[in-house]
Amino acid sequence: MTIIRSQCGQCSVGCGVRAIVGDGRDLVIEGDRVHPANGGRLCARGRALNETALDGRLLHPMLGGRQVGWDRAIAHAARKLAAIMTRHGPGSIALHVSGGLLTEDYYVANKLMKGFFGSAHIRGPGDDPTNLAAIQRAAFGEDVMPAAIEDIERAQTVLLVGGRTGQDHPVLMERVQAARETQGLRLILLTDEEDGGDVDADLRLSVMPGSADLLLTGALLHCRRMGGCDGQTAASDVSWGAMGEGHDLWSVARLSGLSPATIRALYEEVMATDRLVTLVGSRAGQRAAAAACNLHVATGRIARAGSTPFLLTGSANGMGAREVGCVAGHLAAHRFFTQDALDDVGRFWGAHQLAGGPGHEGDALLEAIRDGRIKALWSVGPDATAASWLQEARAAVPFALCSTAWTQGLEDFDMLFPAPVWVEKDGTVTASDRLISRQRRLLPLPGEARPDWWIFTKLAQRMGWGDAFHYERPADIYREHVRLTAYRNPGDRLFNLKRHAPISNPAYDELTPWRWGDVPFDGGHFSTTDGRARLLWPLNQDFSAIA
Repeated sequence: MTIIRSQCGQCSVGCGVRAIVGDGRDLVIEGDRVHPANGGRLCARGRALNETALDGRLLHPMLGGRQVGWDRAIAHAARKLAAIMTRHGPGSIALHVSGGLLTEDYYVANKLMKGFFGSAHIRGPGDDPTNLAAIQRAAFGEDVMPAAIEDIERAQTVLLVGGRTGQDHPVLMERVQAARETQGLRLILLTDEEDGGDVDADLRLSVMPGSADLLLTGALLHCRRMGGCDGQTAASDVSWGAMGEGHDLWSVARLSGLSPATIRALYEEVMATDRLVTLVGSRAGQRAAAAACNLHVATGRIARAGSTPFLLTGSANGMGAREVGCVAGHLAAHRFFTQDALDDVGRFWGAHQLAGGPGHEGDALLEAIRDGRIKALWSVGPDATAASWLQEARAAVPFALCSTAWTQGLEDFDMLFPAPVWVEKDGTVTASDRLISRQRRLLPLPGEARPDWWIFTKLAQRMGWGDAFHYERPADIYREHVRLTAYRNPGDRLFNLKRHAPISNPAYDELTPWRWGDVPFDGGHFSTTDGRARLLWPLNQDFSAIA
């Protein structure tokens, strides 16, 4: 019997688990009492990690429906992809990655795609209707979630936008409820009939679907009228008059379904609360997330304990994917497609051919596949059969590869690579609040399954790029990722992991949870050119276009 501390990996809270590993594939899973994200708590999804049967597993590489060895599989994939690149150019290859990968997997995938395939066509982990990365970059100057999970216990009031947020992140809600009992924290819930959240709250406001942003913006305007805005925090060309249109008390009442008296009482409570945390889940949408940022930035309730917008990433390691840039609109390490960044990242990677700009994602990527501009699609992760987007994409593309742990529903793929399930992975993950933790392998890899980073590495080596892809273990990738965050970083980017640049293999193995960025924007200094945060208006604009 062996005890291993690892991660849950079922949502972006980043709970730690304590696994008791027995004979065969027997596991006993419990919450890790020393992990800062959950302190021993664990939801039903986390406890289900002990379901480790091999039924339905993909255990060998498959080519055209027939089992082959790894050497032949890698050689065939390399020949096909090289031929496609030669004939159709670097923009002819696309990547689909799920939320079930580790940061090291995302790093190698992104480096291979953008630095050597020369393509930024990446559909990132899960759908992100909230567009958190673009919102935070537009508001704060960098994709940095300014909260820590401990802010919940430090708050006087938690404003929860959407009951489904509580359902999606049950351990987080357990912390909220515990703080209500022990510290008198007050919980206000904004929910709607489509939300369906069963959350015990001190004040439950049932609103019309899609109206949460009206209430948050109305609360901000009330605070401004009452002298509750911090003029030093935000710099903005936003017209307060334009923001006020449609946000008078009677308009908000009509559109939200609440009475004017109820809305006024909410506004006054928000105004009177010094330590406010606004929890916004990924299902709440862009408008609600941007409005929450505006409320906290304009009133100065940010960058201090117990006062912050808390925007939750949808997928388990979505933050890790964004950190390494494994999405269509980022380059790497919180850097974008500027000429300086292209020069720096290209030099650091020794890139063969570097993607020069953002790629297609979502519906735009699907349209490019339908039009024949994309000739190869590589899907990586556990949702290869679940996503309707992927089902249509793989049927339309001439060459489709899939790295997955499962066999069902994969008949349309030309090649299959056997990959691990969560409890067989080894690397790091980053929670929504920037907490980096170690995912340690609990069970051995079955059959010929291999880590996703290993598959990318072997293919890159076969294509002649071995000097840039020399990884033998996850620690090698972690060190390179860390060095890239610090490379030519004069200090204007908070995302700088240089303290771990010299980490040894044993130190990586024993890595304990740590949060990068310390207290982001401490003292009210943000990552913008003038050091001040921006108000976001209108709420439905394309925030990714804001530099």
